[in-house]
Amino acid sequence: QVQLVESGGGLVQPGGSLRLSCAASGIIFIIYNMGWYHQAPGKERELVAVITRGGSTNYADSVKGRFTISRDNALNTVYLQMDSLKPEDTAVYYCNGGTIGSPGAYWGQGTQVTVSS
Repeated sequence: QVQLVESGGGLVQPGGSLRLSCAASGIIFIIYNMGWYHQAPGKERELVAVITRGGSTNYADSVKGRFTISRDNALNTVYLQMDSLKPEDTAVYYCNGGTIGSPGAYWGQGTQVTVSS
């Protein structure tokens, strides 16, 4: 049974930081490309950042220079370090994992991030 379990969300003031974690089980993590998406109320789910199995990264323009995605293959975990947070970053953040043969196959349950003073 595949599980992606996010943690680390919460309420933070503008300019603050949070680190999200996504622990994976039931998959051979090292071969998976992993990503973070977010979905704000009334909006579609959007890609925030992705890290390939080889460690290459890519970011949405809105978070470049502020967010950093990383992975620890020994812990089967992917992280999203979020700095200089803005109110418009408020959303539910979802972890996603997939392979070349099954891109984006698995989703976590999501974790709420709220940026507000």
